[in-house]
Amino acid sequence: MSQETIRILMTDDHPIIIEGYQNTLLATKKEDQDLKIDIANNCDESLQFMQQALDFDKPYDLLFMDISLPPSSDGKFTSGEDLAKHARKIMPNAKIIILTMFNESYRIHNIVKSINPEGLLIKSDLTSNELSSAFQAALKNPPFYSGTVNNLIRKTISSDIEVDDVNRKILHLLSQGVKTKSLKDHINLSMSAIEKRKKHLKELFFVEDGNDETLLKEARKKGFL
Repeated sequence: MSQETIRILMTDDHPIIIEGYQNTLLATKKEDQDLKIDIANNCDESLQFMQQALDFDKPYDLLFMDISLPPSSDGKFTSGEDLAKHARKIMPNAKIIILTMFNESYRIHNIVKSINPEGLLIKSDLTSNELSSAFQAALKNPPFYSGTVNNLIRKTISSDIEVDDVNRKILHLLSQGVKTKSLKDHINLSMSAIEKRKKHLKELFFVEDGNDETLLKEARKKGFL
């Protein structure tokens, strides 16, 4: 039986967690799969491994990326999201599986839109079987989304409400406790433009009492938060 060599880079700043991922893949891989796994614990190590792989003309087939990582020493990469975008540019054929603790609709939507990963797993959903399934699916039949991601996507797809990226950000910021008057510090819009968008959102979600809390409640029901 001929062996298929699969080159993998795993990036996570928790060594025990990454050891668990590695052991799971090695224990559940197919007989004809030979896994070559490199492990990085921060942005700098991950970038170094990626560059070495290119220098030796042996690009990775698959990258596991944790979203929450300390920034690189030069400050250019602030998260696993930045690393994944970089990997997309320099290794266009590599599959990417994102692992994250975030389960807010806004963050999930952004990850799918900006990276379009072959796998997206919420860590709280994660089991050995799920990780193994995501690995095999990302290689042969992507994408693979964990249960929470699927539910969020299903809710927003089934909703007939269209919410653009800026309005999603407004909803997200409001849900994080940012006051309306401070939204302009986070969004490149005038106060009047922000107020118009909020009014439009309340119309979209049929908020009759004009209350921000009611808006957030309705947005959550529809899967936008």
